[in-house]
Amino acid sequence: MNGKTIPHSQTAKYFGIMLDAKLRWEVHVKKKREEFGLKYKQMYWLMGRQSALSTHNKLVFYIQNLKPFWTYDIQLWGCTKPSNTAIIQKFQNKVFRNIVDAPWYVRNADLHRGLKMEMVMAEITRFA
Repeated sequence: MNGKTIPHSQTAKYFGIMLDAKLRWEVHVKKKREEFGLKYKQMYWLMGRQSALSTHNKLVFYIQNLKPFWTYDIQLWGCTKPSNTAIIQKFQNKVFRNIVDAPWYVRNADLHRGLKMEMVMAEITRFA
């Protein structure tokens, strides 16, 4: 184009979605996890273990500020393999564990049930 060679790329970003050549969504999910982590780092002082906010207020911040990062375009990337959705699920478990200051021996399912929050796969089926 105009005498310049356009390099070939395996991925392309389109409306915030990272599309790869075979639509495996691995690149997109990893990118979402990075964005999710960066946003959580910015808000850790407000939502972390040492915060003086109540659990309810921390959950409100999670729902309003963090959840939209990984639920955006979930209708498309929700069909990815379980190991990719597990990447988001692991980080969500970490965030919930920090919100309630839960010790290591509390099960993740108990955290979700206690907070009345759904797992990632349940969110995927709800949005689909």
